[in-house]
Amino acid sequence: MTQWLERHVPKVVLAPTFAAILLFVYGFIGWTAWVSFTRSKLMPRYEIEGVIQYTKLFASPRWDTAMNNLFIFGTLFIVISMILGLALAILLDQKIRTEGFLRTVYLYPMALSMIVTGTAWKWILNPGLGLQATVQGWGFENFQFDWLVNPDYAIYTVVMAGVWQSSGFVMALFLAGLRSVDGEIIKAAQVDGIPTPRIYSAIIIPSMAPIFLSAFIVLSHLAIKSFDLVIALTGGGPGYATDLPATYMYAMAFSRGDIGQAASSAMIMMMVVFAIVVPYLYSELRAKHD
Repeated sequence: MTQWLERHVPKVVLAPTFAAILLFVYGFIGWTAWVSFTRSKLMPRYEIEGVIQYTKLFASPRWDTAMNNLFIFGTLFIVISMILGLALAILLDQKIRTEGFLRTVYLYPMALSMIVTGTAWKWILNPGLGLQATVQGWGFENFQFDWLVNPDYAIYTVVMAGVWQSSGFVMALFLAGLRSVDGEIIKAAQVDGIPTPRIYSAIIIPSMAPIFLSAFIVLSHLAIKSFDLVIALTGGGPGYATDLPATYMYAMAFSRGDIGQAASSAMIMMMVVFAIVVPYLYSELRAKHD
């Protein structure tokens, strides 16, 4: 009896969680995939109509804008966050006196929600209240920084807010990687007279390739699902100049009453995530197998 309990009690305890995940995660993924092949509008319809929603999606100028914005935002957000995070990590790796204070300052934005970050940067970048108004009040009346309301530059304000929040997290990842490098290798390089910049560029940073990959995966995930930051900062505007696939999906589902379009955009987003995550998982499993 005791052996039976030891064998089956964990299964019984985990069964409700497993069933909930199966229903509310994979079940709804399957439902979304099904609806994306129907003519669903305000209410779902279950008669399969082929790829009509995907055809409509790829013909939509707003979807094109959303995907272009995702490319711009994702590329700049990932690259700048990684460069800035690495620079901060190398700075703190020098074991400066104020390391604890600076680490807290850099990590603090990550403790904030995207809504708070978006709202704060909306105040900072508001031409009538924030940076532009402040500098003009100092006497520089010709100074302009109206990116927040400029359709050509508004997406870059989203990049600025996203980098501000996430670079500290990337710094923490890289700092942990720098501190895990074998100190004997660094001492040997210093004895050989190799300058510190060369030690970092030729020895330390190349050994951190797995950390770079992990940071890339995390930042890619944040970029693809950046909904609350855009909503709080720009609301997708001006017009739909800062639309991302996540905001497009929300608008179709809850503002336009077009569930079919929302479902098809959600499936495209999931495919993008799979295109990033699956190769990473494959490389990890292959490395462990080897």
